[in-house]
Amino acid sequence: MFDTLSDRLGGIFDSLTRRGVLKEQDVDEAMREIRVALLEADVALPVVRDFIAKVKPAALGREVLRSVTPGQMVVKIVHDELVAMLGDDGEAGISLAATPPVAILLVGLQGSGKTTSAAKLGLRLKTRDKQKVLMASLDVYRPAAQQQLAVLGEQADVATLPVVDGQQPVDIAKRAMQAGRLGGYDVVILDTAGRLHVDEMLMDEVAAVRSVSEPHEVLLVADAMTGQDAVTVAENFNERVGLTGIVLTRVDGDARGGAALSMRAVTGCPIKMIGVGEKLDEFEPFHPDRIANRILGMGDVVSLVEKVSETVETEKAEKLAKKLKKGEMDLDDLADQLDQLQKMGGLGGIMGMLPGVAKAQKQMAEANIDETMIRRQRAIISSMTRDERSRPKLIQASRKRRIAAGSGTSVQDVNKLLKQFQMMNKMMKKVGKMGNKGMMRHGLPGMPPGGLPPGFG
Repeated sequence: MFDTLSDRLGGIFDSLTRRGVLKEQDVDEAMREIRVALLEADVALPVVRDFIAKVKPAALGREVLRSVTPGQMVVKIVHDELVAMLGDDGEAGISLAATPPVAILLVGLQGSGKTTSAAKLGLRLKTRDKQKVLMASLDVYRPAAQQQLAVLGEQADVATLPVVDGQQPVDIAKRAMQAGRLGGYDVVILDTAGRLHVDEMLMDEVAAVRSVSEPHEVLLVADAMTGQDAVTVAENFNERVGLTGIVLTRVDGDARGGAALSMRAVTGCPIKMIGVGEKLDEFEPFHPDRIANRILGMGDVVSLVEKVSETVETEKAEKLAKKLKKGEMDLDDLADQLDQLQKMGGLGGIMGMLPGVAKAQKQMAEANIDETMIRRQRAIISSMTRDERSRPKLIQASRKRRIAAGSGTSVQDVNKLLKQFQMMNKMMKKVGKMGNKGMMRHGLPGMPPGGLPPGFG
């Protein structure tokens, strides 16, 4: 998300920060380029005008022109205005500050991802917030819509309301709230029906469901890839139903990000959650400051730390650290690390959260280091026996051929993995022996004094 905009703004700010003194002409030129970059990212024109109108006077102010690093000061001004445009960080996440069972109503057009978002939200509330959740499908029009939520509920291990044939949405909502009260549920998620476009029947139905369920949160689920159409839909629903927030889906496939940047400014409704992948656990709160950091290439270290704390088991990590220090890591340990990497969103997901890695990402792309390489390495390890994983020295020519055939790779791929693994163990053993001071003085084979690259400690 925001890849295109981030690249464009990165180029603009690089040229600004290289200049010792900023002239008014430099700022004017930068503002023109920022305006074009935002419009190309599919941000609504009124939002772009308002953004430039606020940023430009501040960027031409005396504090900036007299600053030691005026270019960096302009970047900060743009960053702060982006955060203001995206909303208050205190609005991130779902509010449960109401008497249980708390009703959460999901509305939106057909195909926006409401049913999947209901299951993702249910899973998150159950695992992260320790809530007892009941989900109910009110979609009696789309074939198998209610069965779809039931299947997703099983996958997420979240309860769903039993389906009663012939029952209408308002009656289903009443039954769901009653079941929530009788079953001692903390949260009831109501997944409403959608249409191909906004119409009177849809709005009347949503309004009727709202009146009987009295939801604490009314969330519009919108597909980020529809761009300005998503903003128009949000305006219509907000006028007729009254939204408390927005859930953006498929943001991982939207390189422009115009919908996210426009919605908060146009509707006044905060973006509460975003779907960042197809898996049920790929659902996270929308933090404006973190998103602004990502757009400007500053990374999102806080989110990265949260992902690590969610996926890495402390006890396992400590055991692995001891083995690494002695150079005794085996291929099972390497497989665990590859699995952790995939859980955290793969290389692309992690790189996107680190500050100043745009150039490194390009180098990775040129070196063909991608997610398929990680999956290929994982497949090679899975094709080995338990003895081979614990004692890689056993793997000779005939075994390599068998492993390559079993993993759908080549013997060269197997050799490459084993060589990388061997080098990693040697390197970590040397680090363990030298300690930080020795490593800083002498470096490692193939590396200058100063040791490991930044962040590899």
